[in-house]
Amino acid sequence: MLLRLAYLTVTNTFAALRLPPMSDRGKDHQTTVLERQLGLGTRVRFAPQDRALLAALLTSLPRVVLRRLC
Repeated sequence: MLLRLAYLTVTNTFAALRLPPMSDRGKDHQTTVLERQLGLGTRVRFAPQDRALLAALLTSLPRVVLRRLC
């Protein structure tokens, strides 16, 4: 469990660093590719641990950065 948390922290940190400069079209493309690879129907499903980590990362970002993400 601790190893999974460390792995998710590192991968999500790199993803967070890469996503803000991307356009919405690029993010949508990545999500579509991920859904296709996972064989999911409509949306990517996040585990509760993933949601908690993303929430923690987003709360530490300045409001200016958060506005660009939306």
